[in-house]
Amino acid sequence: MITFNYETPFVLEVEATYEKWVETVILNYGFTVGEINYIFCDDVYLHKLNVEFLQHDTLTDVISFDNTIGKIINGDIYISIERVAENAKDYKVSFLEELHRVMIHGVLHYLGFKDKDPADKKAMTLEEDKVISFLKF
Repeated sequence: MITFNYETPFVLEVEATYEKWVETVILNYGFTVGEINYIFCDDVYLHKLNVEFLQHDTLTDVISFDNTIGKIINGDIYISIERVAENAKDYKVSFLEELHRVMIHGVLHYLGFKDKDPADKKAMTLEEDKVISFLKF
């Protein structure tokens, strides 16, 4: 089950479409959907989590907590809507394009993709581009 939770005035339109998209991505990699919770929040909320759980005193757009068990994908994905909007401006892309990238980024981590070194980051970006194309409205 994929759920969408809101700690900020932002509301994701057409939740069922996003749910189907994330599910399709997970199934395409040979995994099963367990429980994935998206929590949309603001910078203050996510910064607090970043400091408390990761000891990073910086702003970030997404933090994912992976609770995957074997091939069953479970986790919580926290997304700062403020940071997504700011990054979209910086990268000169639409808000939705950046939101989609951040939403699937956490899932790709659960599927085993990494982004710590340049080669892994490049592979992650290519994978994001590929699976974003699965999203159909």
